[in-house]
Amino acid sequence: MASALEKASILVEALPYIKKFYGKTVVIKYGGHAMINDDLKKAVLTDVVLMKYVGMHPVIVHGGGPEITGMLKRVDIESRFVGGLRVTDRETMEIVEMVLVGKINKDIVARVNSFGGRAVGLSGKDAGLFQAVKKQGRVKRPDGTTEMVDIGYVGEIARVNPDIVTTVIREGYIPVVAPVAVGAQGESYNVNADDAAGALAVALKADKLIILTDVEGILEDRNDPGSLISTVTRAQVPGLAERGIIDGGMIPKVECCVRALDGGVKTTHILDGRVPHSILLEVFTDRGIGTMVVE
Repeated sequence: MASALEKASILVEALPYIKKFYGKTVVIKYGGHAMINDDLKKAVLTDVVLMKYVGMHPVIVHGGGPEITGMLKRVDIESRFVGGLRVTDRETMEIVEMVLVGKINKDIVARVNSFGGRAVGLSGKDAGLFQAVKKQGRVKRPDGTTEMVDIGYVGEIARVNPDIVTTVIREGYIPVVAPVAVGAQGESYNVNADDAAGALAVALKADKLIILTDVEGILEDRNDPGSLISTVTRAQVPGLAERGIIDGGMIPKVECCVRALDGGVKTTHILDGRVPHSILLEVFTDRGIGTMVVE
């Protein structure tokens, strides 16, 4: 009886959030450990299916760095990085596209469908969804100056045409988007999945952008998980960066959140994808988890 009452109270707690977000678009950047562990895959994707069934419009944008690195190793191609960006020659780009679009994207679609959802796989090349320009790598010299270098087919999103995604949503499906973009001459570009998710959230006028990562969120003390900062305003970001609280891999994620806010997305969230059902805990409960970056 106690267990049944507890379940009922959880549903009652979720009701105002279901009502609040009914009909709203939520873009989820799916990456990190949650893409590797089978139990976490199930937790994330069942969360997405539930969101769809209660009337929300979830959109998944996924990464795939570890699988790309693994495939490159199998074909004896060395992975090289400049400023955190993968050096992507023509041969590497073919592998990147094969893994992201042909393998990971279709695996996510199949899993969503197996959990009762209806998913459609897309890449940024479909209907000109993501159009990109070539991005340069940034190398810091020993004297502290910065040098820009060619890193191949790495792209920066210049334009988003969300029509194909809105069509898929309107027909009742869950879009699953691989971060491969097209250039002016029809060439393929590898783009950062965080950037792709943020740009798509802006183009869709999404209510929320959720970035799944492998840390609890923004920590006051990186060695103390209990020092989580639950809410950060846009104005606080420069100060937190100066103090070193936002650093390393968290910098591009927070920058992505800020750009999304600038583009009209109402709230952005950095969540620990290692926590099962972290999306539901953030969206449908009073407690929430992770860090919310707001205007």
